[in-house]
Amino acid sequence: MAVGPTSMIVIAVVALIIFGPKKLPQFGRAMGSTLKEFKDATKGLATDDDDEEEELERKKQPKKIEAVEVEKAEETRV
Repeated sequence: MAVGPTSMIVIAVVALIIFGPKKLPQFGRAMGSTLKEFKDATKGLATDDDDEEEELERKKQPKKIEAVEVEKAEETRV
């Protein structure tokens, strides 16, 4: 059930009849701002998950760095 050009025209005409030409731009702006806020909120959720993964990797990483530094120190002693 795809939305084609004919369906879009019918939806636009029905919206114009229901809301009127004066209210339609306000309705469009409200829908746009709502979608933008939703997108920003979901982006924040995805970023939070990435931050948690990065934090776990950072906790593991210092152990690896310390081991490399110890190896380098031993090489310089020899």
